[in-house]
Amino acid sequence: MGETDSFFSNKSAKIFVAGHRGLVGSAIVRKLQSLGFTNLLLRTHADLDLTRQSDVESFFADEKPHYVVLAAAKVGGIHANNTYPADFIAINLQIQTNVIDSSYRHGVKKILFLGSSCIYPKFAPQPIPENALLSGPLEPTNEWYAVAKIAGIKMCQAYRIQHGFDAISAMPTNLYGPNDNFHPENSHVLPALMRRFHKAKVEGAKEVVIWGTGSPLREFLHVDDLADAVVFLLGNYSGLEHVNVGSGKEVTIKELAELVKEVVGFEGELVWDSSKPDGTPRKLMDSSKLASLGWNAKISLKDGLIDTYKWYLEKVKQ
Repeated sequence: MGETDSFFSNKSAKIFVAGHRGLVGSAIVRKLQSLGFTNLLLRTHADLDLTRQSDVESFFADEKPHYVVLAAAKVGGIHANNTYPADFIAINLQIQTNVIDSSYRHGVKKILFLGSSCIYPKFAPQPIPENALLSGPLEPTNEWYAVAKIAGIKMCQAYRIQHGFDAISAMPTNLYGPNDNFHPENSHVLPALMRRFHKAKVEGAKEVVIWGTGSPLREFLHVDDLADAVVFLLGNYSGLEHVNVGSGKEVTIKELAELVKEVVGFEGELVWDSSKPDGTPRKLMDSSKLASLGWNAKISLKDGLIDTYKWYLEKVKQ
């Protein structure tokens, strides 16, 4: 466990968390701070535009971080991916290329790149093992984002092979929690449901109409669990292959909707609009590799939803 000792022993090591204001980055910052790390490098988009190569090079030359967690990305749901495909592929490729390359050139000890479960083929075996990557066609609705993320994984592998650079990748399942995006048009399914049920409750609506049939199976991971796994991997993993990070538990969208409805306290009816698309029929990650390394998720979906709704009421609701 020498790797663990080196990461956890130096609490003053400079750690650049790219994307620290997002759902994932903010959770990683909370986790690192709770563990006593005192030298986190945090830059807003206004301070440092990660799509600009010269700005990223200058930042790394000046700051010389020891560790990098790459949680910055252009993200969104089906609607956003369909509407802004150029943004999803270009911005993510630019961010990844600039940060991974600068990390190598400026002596970073280790970088952890965060991807997404959408990298896997639409009809991948379930649960999805790491080796399902590039084994079939992607879900068309988010292939722009997925192709960028796959390139990020491959870039980490290539820099390890050619340069001996300690670049690792983690692929989380569907995430939720504090600092999630609750925007009406470009949020993911769980925050979208929470926002809509809350609005319906406040307005006294009789029903909430939800896209699709409610039949797709999904897995959700509270972002604080992901942050715990990220820190675990920084200390305990230095392999070529990416690592899945999931809860190992799946629910139908219908079950999720009922649970969110209960947590929010909406008393009306659920109506399913089956003329609208469902997306991928089932998506469960095989996280046995991470489990074999010694990590498992701890936060139940219900507890996580209660925590998230509490945050939503405090921070988002007008």
